[in-house]
Amino acid sequence: QVQLVESGGGLVQAGGSLRLSCAASGTTLSISGINTIGWYRQAPGKQRELVATITRLGSTRNYADSVKGRFTISRDNAKNTVDLQMNSLKPEDTSNYYCNARTYGGSNYWGKGTLVTVSL
Repeated sequence: QVQLVESGGGLVQAGGSLRLSCAASGTTLSISGINTIGWYRQAPGKQRELVATITRLGSTRNYADSVKGRFTISRDNAKNTVDLQMNSLKPEDTSNYYCNARTYGGSNYWGKGTLVTVSL
């Protein structure tokens, strides 16, 4: 089992920045089995959508078109964390942001989410 805990959400004005962090915990075996980890978001009344993901060695980063050039995902395997630096935030970025981890074995884990609100 893998537990994911997000932090860093909050209220920010449009054009501002926030940094989200996700800490993964569990057994050494379960943590070492994480392949892709990243962030999704879901606004009220909308489907959950991918924001950014990163593979274990950081060789592949995947971003939603809507955040390319503004958001940067990074991963620290020694600390078992994944961060999302969000710059030039827009009101349409307002959402609950969820950390997601997928293992080599096909298991899929979610955090409880952190709310990001971007005001005009």
